[in-house]
This record gives sequence, C-alpha cells and structure tokens, in this order.
Amino acid sequence: MSERPEEPNQASDAESLLPIDEHIEEGHDAEGRKVRHRGIYLLPNLFTTANLFAGFYSIINSMSAQSALAAGDAVSASKYFGFAAIAIFVAMVLDGLDGRVARMTNTQSAFGAEYDSLSDMVAFGVAPALLAFAWALGDMGKVGWMVAFIYVAGAALRLARFNTQVGTADKRYFIGLASPAAAGVVAGIVWAFSDYGIQGSKMSFLVALMVAAAGMLMVSNIKYNSFKELDLKGRVPFVAILVVVLVFAVVFSDPPRILLLAFLVYAASGPIQYLLQLRRDKTLP
Repeated sequence: MSERPEEPNQASDAESLLPIDEHIEEGHDAEGRKVRHRGIYLLPNLFTTANLFAGFYSIINSMSAQSALAAGDAVSASKYFGFAAIAIFVAMVLDGLDGRVARMTNTQSAFGAEYDSLSDMVAFGVAPALLAFAWALGDMGKVGWMVAFIYVAGAALRLARFNTQVGTADKRYFIGLASPAAAGVVAGIVWAFSDYGIQGSKMSFLVALMVAAAGMLMVSNIKYNSFKELDLKGRVPFVAILVVVLVFAVVFSDPPRILLLAFLVYAASGPIQYLLQLRRDKTLP
C-alpha cells in the first residue's frame, strides 16, 4: 500500500522558492532549555519601522531644504527644516513606544533589538547630522562635515556600547547621553531658530560647538538618569494627571523653544551632576 507524500515537505519546497529566507532565532524557554523561534513579532517592529521612516523622512526634508536654499527660496527652506526637525521628534516618540510595547506584550527578541538599533542610527545619528549640516555646518567647508561626522560616529559608538552592556548596566542610568536626547538637542536648535527665519550660516560656529559636544557626550562615561524606574502601570495620585495636562499645555504653547530648552537641560544635567560628584569626593576626608 503506497503512502502519500508528507504535506510539510511540500510546504518547505514552496517556501524554498521565495527569494527571502525565513528568520529563525534561537532562545530559551521558561525552564532554560534552548528553543528555536520561527518568524518575527509584528507589533513592536511596526513601531520600529515607523521610527526608521521618520528618520528617512527627516533626511529627505533636509535635502529639500538645501535645494531650496540653493535656489534662493528661504521661506520654503525654513519650512523643510521645520519638517525635518519635527520628524526626528516623532521618531523619539516611536522609539519609546516600540520597546514598551515589546515588554508589555512579551514580544522581545534579538531581531527586534538589532532592528531598533539600526533604526536609531538613521533617525538619531544620520538624520540630525545631515539636518545640522544642511542648515549651518555646510558653510564651514571641511570643518562642517568633520563636525557632522563626529556626531554620526558618536551615535554609532553609543549604540554599539549600549548593545554590549544590555543586562549588565544599571538600568537607572544611561552611560553617556542617549542618542535620542542628543538628536533632540540638534533638531531643537534647527527648529527653534529656523522657525524665526534665522539662517544657520549666521551661527555656524555655535551650532558646530553644540553638535560636536552632543557627539562627545554620547561616548562619554557621564551618567544620565534613564527614568526607567518610573512605574507607568501602577496607580498614581489624581494630581499626577493634572501635572501631565500642564506639561502638554506648556510644550504645545511653543514646541520648538520648549523642547529645545528641555533637551538642553537634560544634556547639561549629566556634566553638572558629574562635577558636583567630583566636588563632594574632594571634600570627603
């Protein structure tokens, strides 16, 4: 009596015709045994993809702004610079959501972590550097693109170091300025001043100092509060929601300037705390 061929073999033959291989990832179950997972989680990676798109959209608008400046259209250039900066801030929101969604739905994976880092490199590394270069640094010649590269390299090194320290570093702190915060400083500067119609060529030196400082802070050993100890799922006093409403009202009253001020304060908080700690250590007997 002849046997029918197994259908799983037919399915695997059909899959082999596809030009894209299926992703297989090794992990461990609750009992510590090694298991192999097939495919990827859709929901958190959708947010990561949106983060990547926001960074790409920022780059496109920076290029459009540079073309508008070359054509002598300062009004359109200012509009494109604003869109590019806003896209970076949108990427920050999406970057914060993908990790929280993955943890809340228990869909963390090594693939998602690597995809998130690559997306962050585009949104918070390349996009802010190109934005600053198109707005102000390009007028400085080789010095301008060297400063922009320092920022890009700092973001790449920051993300690489962060990936190697996952699971061992204190979750209460970031070692070095996080790349989204550094991008917030750069994008905030461009958005706040271009919104007033100020040309970046008039403040190239100041922008260069800020961009280079942001790049160096990312690779420094200065600690920054990560705010990961905040319990967003637990109960809070009723007044907490009123504070949230007030914060939203303040931010939306003047987004470019308020966001720039917030990220500048956060970026400066690390060095200030570091200097205060050095002072306390010297005064101890």
